[in-house]
Amino acid sequence: MGDLYLQMGEYSKALQFYETALKIRHKALPSHHPDLAESYNSMGEVYHHMGDNAKALELYVVALKTSEKTLPSNHPALATFYNNIGLAYGNMSEHSKALEFYEKAIKTYGKALPSNHPALATFHNNIGLAHNHMGEHSKALEFYEEALKIRDKALPSHHPDLAVSYNNIGTVYQNMGDYAKALELYDKANEVLKKTLLPNHPHLATSYCNIGQVYYNMGDYLKALEFYDKAFKIREEALSSNHPDLGTVYNNIGLVHNNMGDYLKALEFYDQALKIREEALPPNDLDLATVYNNIGLAYNNMGEHSKALEFYEKALKIRDKGLPSHHPDLAASYNNIGTVYQNMGDYAKALELYDKANEVLKKTLLPNHPQLATSYCNIGQVYYNMGDYLKALEFYDKALKIREEALSSNHPDLSTVYNNIGQVYNNMGDYAKALEFYNSSYTILEKLLPITHPSLASFYNDIGQVYYNMGDYSEALEFYDQALKIREEALPPNHPDLATVYNNIGLVHNNMGDYLKALEFYDKALKIREEALSCNHPDLATVYNNIGLVHNNMGDYSKALEFYEKALKVYAEALPPNHSHLATLYTNVGTVYYYMGDYSKALEFHEKALKVREKALPPNHPDLAVGYLSFAACYERMGDYAAALNAVQSAFEVQEKAFEEDNPAFDTTYSWFGRVYQDMKDYSGALLCFEKCLVIAQRTLSEGHPYQAIKYSNIGDVHRLMGDYEMAVSFHRKALNIAENIQCNSLECAKIYTNLGETYRQMEDYSTALTYFEKGLEIRENKLPKNHPDLAVIYHNLAKLYLASRQYSMAKKNVQQAVEIAHQKLPSNHPHLLDYQETFEKIPKKF
Repeated sequence: MGDLYLQMGEYSKALQFYETALKIRHKALPSHHPDLAESYNSMGEVYHHMGDNAKALELYVVALKTSEKTLPSNHPALATFYNNIGLAYGNMSEHSKALEFYEKAIKTYGKALPSNHPALATFHNNIGLAHNHMGEHSKALEFYEEALKIRDKALPSHHPDLAVSYNNIGTVYQNMGDYAKALELYDKANEVLKKTLLPNHPHLATSYCNIGQVYYNMGDYLKALEFYDKAFKIREEALSSNHPDLGTVYNNIGLVHNNMGDYLKALEFYDQALKIREEALPPNDLDLATVYNNIGLAYNNMGEHSKALEFYEKALKIRDKGLPSHHPDLAASYNNIGTVYQNMGDYAKALELYDKANEVLKKTLLPNHPQLATSYCNIGQVYYNMGDYLKALEFYDKALKIREEALSSNHPDLSTVYNNIGQVYNNMGDYAKALEFYNSSYTILEKLLPITHPSLASFYNDIGQVYYNMGDYSEALEFYDQALKIREEALPPNHPDLATVYNNIGLVHNNMGDYLKALEFYDKALKIREEALSCNHPDLATVYNNIGLVHNNMGDYSKALEFYEKALKVYAEALPPNHSHLATLYTNVGTVYYYMGDYSKALEFHEKALKVREKALPPNHPDLAVGYLSFAACYERMGDYAAALNAVQSAFEVQEKAFEEDNPAFDTTYSWFGRVYQDMKDYSGALLCFEKCLVIAQRTLSEGHPYQAIKYSNIGDVHRLMGDYEMAVSFHRKALNIAENIQCNSLECAKIYTNLGETYRQMEDYSTALTYFEKGLEIRENKLPKNHPDLAVIYHNLAKLYLASRQYSMAKKNVQQAVEIAHQKLPSNHPHLLDYQETFEKIPKKF
């Protein structure tokens, strides 16, 4: 009866009958009788299935000691007990100890049985299992293939044990990332089982689950669901409604929906799995911890961090009680909780937990085990987010060395490390190095994955990001479009990863000055995220922020503030008060007030941003430099050039610690140095700084890159102020040559036309000046709303031109347009408004 209940998954019932049998045998038999050993062994199996491996081990050892009193040292029953003890150690992740007992088992059986006996195959199989868990894939294959060789000779071609061998070998290939080979072996196993077993046999369900797992790893989620559904139908028909194996299928289906971005659907299946396991298993069973863990994962993806922590901590509590202190599953729990804290921006707490996980793994695993590489990657990710790029590279390099040594050269985990290193170099501004590592990642992925796999979309997205950072927008769009095409084919239309690509495409159009197109893509991203994510998910705030940026660029400052406030509301609910995302938003709000000419209000928000960053980030984080430059911008407009210069100097000092000398990040800082020196009429100092900007651009960007255009124009403007109009025109024309021939931000073209027009106006070549002012005006009128302050600037330039050429009616018309816009969009004390009124007063009264 106990055996029957064990097969049905009703472990408490099974244990009840086994204990009754043991009591009877204790009374009727001598203490060393083999039947007592059998009872202990059976009870050990129940505890093994219930996840209480320590108790199982205790009973297996009693069974062994009982048998050793009566049986010869080469008796096959002893080998069974050695094997079971090995299994218990294996489940406790003491794999070297497990190997010791498996080897005893095989040695004992080897004395009693011929070398091709099927029982020996079981022990070879278990030794292979231990090596597989230790990350020694080639060693695992050696023993699994030996087991297959024995079974192939000794058993008929349709025997289920052959299917077990094919499955095991398939699992190693899956762990090695060779999904095609894994699928081939799982299919082979499935064909064997279909010939031997009834179509509703639970072993077939396990086989379908294995095939589903491969498709899941390949990113073919619909195919994975197809096989998990087959497994589910069999188990629903063959097993009791609360059998743990049914819970396993629910769990697997939940994982697929989680990866498809349907988190609510995932939670629905996880809840079913949880319900079964809570009924069937004791409250501290390790399988419960797995479900709690997965529920935590779904909540983490939904941005519900407190809920995610609640379930991750439940999983940790069970694992803490049920596992030895050095078990890898404990490390997994520490990692998961660390990830939540990382997402919340609490990098110190994340690092503490990742270090804890790392210490556990170092006690348990060989120094070249792939799980250690994953741990180093997690630590590297925290340092990356903290802006400590050299420290991030140090840990990513550790991970890379392990994976290069332990894994095949085309394993997907190698691709992941290359990708991570590429991200660091991208953020360090070393774009050539970033592309080199991204391409190494792609070389692996294209061999392993179908062309529609979401991981390939991630690669295209990352490459697009590099080209975006380089200002090569047409190339960035090309890669983002490739990512979009894959994700549209592979994922449901409301998947958050689709929103990510729409968002990135929106960023490109925003930087190209195509604001309506940018809004179109941001709206698509917003609709998906509003549907798929909780109302306080940080990714929603990201879209609100980006929409705010577009409205800011369009000069619609009230609309920009409206979206920034929405983003702030989300972040305030979802993130701790010192999260760097909040600092970014404060900076953006400050920038709106800056453009509105309300510099004291702008400074108020920039100070908020700086306080957050000083708490959240290390002193050499590049975002601190961004904050200082925001201060510089305000002080420059307020005419406090000494304060502006100090702020730029502070930014420069941060960047000196964070970056190499020729990093592109210095470009913006030198540009601000140039602007401040220009305002202070230190034209030689300004020229030197703008020339440094140009040198950086020429060194880091391709010839004729759109970013170079504005560098030439800035240099030209200094030459204009120095009265060297010929040199000014020469640089402006270089700028124009780039801007007119390469796809770039049309509004930057407008600025170059305006600068060139102003140079010709001062040269008193009014007809040429007018030509360029009109070109600049045409772009701005097409791209900007009618009351944008940048239109006021060009109307004012035209008014000055018409005033100088004594076309007073035209001068009046243009300056009135400038004043009208300024009254609508700028505060009454804004310097531009004062300039416009001064020009208006120069027009003779009769006009």
